[in-house]
Amino acid sequence: MKVIIIEDEKPAARRLSRLLEVLGIQVTTMLYSVEESIQWFQENQHPDLIFLDIQLSDGLSFEIFDAINVNSAIIFTTAYDEYALQAFKLNSIDYLLKPIDDEDLEKAVEKYKKLKPSSQKIAVDFDDIKKLLVNPLEREYKKRFTVRVGQHLKIINANDVECFYSENKGTYAATSDGRNYLLDTTLENLETELAPNLFFRVSRRFYVNINHIKDIVSYTNSRLKIKLNRYNDQEIIVSRERVKDFKLWLE
Repeated sequence: MKVIIIEDEKPAARRLSRLLEVLGIQVTTMLYSVEESIQWFQENQHPDLIFLDIQLSDGLSFEIFDAINVNSAIIFTTAYDEYALQAFKLNSIDYLLKPIDDEDLEKAVEKYKKLKPSSQKIAVDFDDIKKLLVNPLEREYKKRFTVRVGQHLKIINANDVECFYSENKGTYAATSDGRNYLLDTTLENLETELAPNLFFRVSRRFYVNINHIKDIVSYTNSRLKIKLNRYNDQEIIVSRERVKDFKLWLE
């Protein structure tokens, strides 16, 4: 199986390559930009599988497919384009949320292997995905949640949620009044439901609301620590792989 990685952050590309090696998959090529990728596809036999980052240093990776007809299977990787993930699911294309979890990676590879024997081309409607990327604010996102409090249902406005977090296999909403509510959902489901201009997934455990960030301080290993207005039950650390995108999101 011929596999390539298209990723503009070299440390992330190397880490993904190492994770694939553990699964017995050797990455043959790593590409870092739209321009480099187009030239490579023009000069080389196309791979069986591509691990594709969405936003590269010189543009969106979809520009590669505007220039080249690529028939390879694709597994998307993304750091914060949660609003596009629903489109990937609808088109039966897998995705991996950075930092990539080894179990998620193994499941994605297994899904590819199951699809491969059918010899069916895995089609992606890039135009639809690009529309979501260019106009994310035109989508309707979840504005409220219902939670059970005893025998009652309580309505929580999304704007009042300081953060969403996972703990002991449960998903919670921490609100501005200092309460924590158990939700009947997962952080993965929230990826397509939260407005990306308001909420950012800073780690595998936390989504934070930009309107409730009180302070951001430097932390060990080039990470950042977030302090919210009320929630202080646990430290909220921006993982090193997401620091760059987090800073862009803040702007």
